Amino acid sequence: MKAANGCLALAVAACGLSACATPARMHDDVQLNHVALGCGLALGELIQDESEKKLLLAIRQEPTPQQRVCVAKWARRNGLKPVFVKMQFPEEPAT
Repeated sequence: MKAANGCLALAVAACGLSACATPARMHDDVQLNHVALGCGLALGELIQDESEKKLLLAIRQEPTPQQRVCVAKWARRNGLKPVFVKMQFPEEPAT
């Protein structure tokens, strides 16, 4: 009986670990743009790179705390890690 319980516990543990190892899903531009607009970002400010599928990159000069929370919640719900990249865009030269 102890051996059966041990095998059952091992099987349950293995199933639990396999759930953590699911591959990341690539989201298309339409989905990412829909989320970006819903979070108050512009089109193209949320990207997912093919080489690092688990990362959701938010590229924005000064994201608000509300925008960061919105993106982070969506990323976590979808098994992604949110990464916020602060970009300093060049200013137009004065004429």
